[in-house]
Amino acid sequence: MEILGIDIGFGFTKATNGENSLIFKSVLGDATDIQFSDSALADSGEEEHLQVEIDGNSYFVGELAERQSSERYFTLDQTQFVDRFIKNLALTAAARLVKSHIPINLVTGLPIGYYREHKEELAKILVGEHKVVITSANGDSEEKTININRARIIPQPWGSLFNLMLNDVGEMKDKRLVKEKIGVIDVGFRTSDYSISDKMRYSERGSRTTESGIARAFNVIATKLREKSGVNVELYRLYDAVDEGYIKIRGEKFDLKSLTKQVFSQLATSVANEVDRLWVDDWDIDTVIVSGGGGSVLAEYLQPLLKGNVTPVDKSSDARMNNVTGYWKFGKHVWAKGVMPSLKD
Repeated sequence: MEILGIDIGFGFTKATNGENSLIFKSVLGDATDIQFSDSALADSGEEEHLQVEIDGNSYFVGELAERQSSERYFTLDQTQFVDRFIKNLALTAAARLVKSHIPINLVTGLPIGYYREHKEELAKILVGEHKVVITSANGDSEEKTININRARIIPQPWGSLFNLMLNDVGEMKDKRLVKEKIGVIDVGFRTSDYSISDKMRYSERGSRTTESGIARAFNVIATKLREKSGVNVELYRLYDAVDEGYIKIRGEKFDLKSLTKQVFSQLATSVANEVDRLWVDDWDIDTVIVSGGGGSVLAEYLQPLLKGNVTPVDKSSDARMNNVTGYWKFGKHVWAKGVMPSLKD
């Protein structure tokens, strides 16, 4: 039996089996024949070539779709994401990390605001045998049978909590977190999730999903670029540009540093205000954890605005992996070590 954690986000899909990990953009595209492989000029890496066939449809996935597909599919709509994207993204990740026919126990998560509505549907989509054909960069194909035996769906930000609480064999490493009241702020691409663990009991009052994800800031940047250049820049093509501080459009260089600082500051203020409103009655929180790829990006703007004992964002690790690593550790504990302290649905 293989235990697999998969975090299927609007921005990135992340997966781990404890030994190997995978991150790729949550973008699908039509698969076409590539007449000349760019890997002949540079080592593009096997990880970058994600080409799969699922249910008779062939896709390029992630950066390969962004670079090669004429038709690309990307959404910020939750229902469409569940119906059209999640299965393909999850199976792409699973096919790269597990062997054919091996039973898989899978842990994944949903934003709190969509948890009740979609958790059973998501489990039905994922559980069962799935045929996946993987095509490598040199054109070789391999058919795999992905056998998902069980799927456990948990509220998304609890992955970060389990990541801090458990070690790599699923045992408790920080019992303090079990006894305390912990607030988790998980900033993703489309949404921000807020949740409270009160001695490992889920707090409905203190948990919510809002639209304050990084995409809100990216939308402002894309709008400004459209006004200046006349080009609609897809949101998923802004990651590197924002990191580098500029973008080139038709040969012209557009500086993004001051605009990025402005929109990230505004977004961080929105997140901090949401925390103040949502947790107004939870003044007895012991520790606040900021997580997610968006949490890492906003850390320098957000942490000074938060009240209480805030655990600093660890810059030495990839914050995008916090939830999925926690999912995997949670799976190790549940299926290899026994029953986890109560996690109420």
